Amino acid sequence: MEILIVSVLASFVITFFVTPYFIRFLQAVGIVGLDLQKRDKPELATSGGICVAFGVLTGLLTYIGIQTFIWGAQEWLIPLLAVTSSVLIVMFVGLLDDLNVKLKRVKTKEGHNIRVGFPQWIKPLLTLPAAIPLMAISAGVSSMAIPFVGPVHFGILYPLLLIPLGIVGASNMVNLLAGFNGLETGMGLVYLLGLGISALQNYRISGAVTFLVTCGALIGFLKYNWYPAKILPGDSLTYLLGSIVASGVVVGNMERNGIIVMLPFIIEFFLKLRVRFNASCLGKLREDGKLDPPYGRKIYSLTHAVMNLRPLTEKQVTLTLILVQALFVVLVFLPIF
Repeated sequence: MEILIVSVLASFVITFFVTPYFIRFLQAVGIVGLDLQKRDKPELATSGGICVAFGVLTGLLTYIGIQTFIWGAQEWLIPLLAVTSSVLIVMFVGLLDDLNVKLKRVKTKEGHNIRVGFPQWIKPLLTLPAAIPLMAISAGVSSMAIPFVGPVHFGILYPLLLIPLGIVGASNMVNLLAGFNGLETGMGLVYLLGLGISALQNYRISGAVTFLVTCGALIGFLKYNWYPAKILPGDSLTYLLGSIVASGVVVGNMERNGIIVMLPFIIEFFLKLRVRFNASCLGKLREDGKLDPPYGRKIYSLTHAVMNLRPLTEKQVTLTLILVQALFVVLVFLPIF
């Protein structure tokens, strides 16, 4: 437990202190995006997921290094090395997506922006290589407990099909619910903390290390991403968080819990599917600083459902969705699922 605490602290400290330097660097090289829910739409550094990834990698390598130094090389550390490799791959892919910046504003589904990213159809292909390290070591077990169904044995399909689908699906679903200051970071902190506590309770050490080390990094990043944000997370963070969830539940053999905490994003997927993913999460900014739903009473995102309750500020929408995520996390600890 002491080594885990040290690793989480290392992840937090690195992210907290490197993020201001990354903000200045990203702004200097032009990796910026518009904060679209503000009246003056300021240009902010984007690709904040790189800062979080630095912290996560530091925490994971700290844990692996200390364990190896004290106990020597252990076979059970191999899954954590695979997770580390997946984080590196996703970090690189997310950075490539965030590098897709235009010098002039272009029309996107969120409005006029200068950061457009890759086309939606190519993003799943880009995140697919992150599954290779976990496939190579045949991480996890082929029997999976599915909510409302029970144990299902998948055999060889688990490493060859389900692991890639999990990595790609989780990475891209987290990317669907985004765009508000602190939203991706705050929701990520809640569901990863829930998964981490659950993993500790069930002695799934590899999963617990993966989730809690990432929590440390997110706490360090939240200071700069919370409203009003100084840096935007970018696709590099949403890809990273999705891959962390998928990797952690695989190495921790806790797929049931992973599915439950991802339910808000699964719901978001089907809401967006109705309009072929052409709907924006963002609201229409009013004179009083509150947000109106962008499509009236039509709901194509969880953010639209929240804004239809009553006019809310950007910060209030973020807090509401973090609370919704917390309610789903509570389900993990209920025996009825």
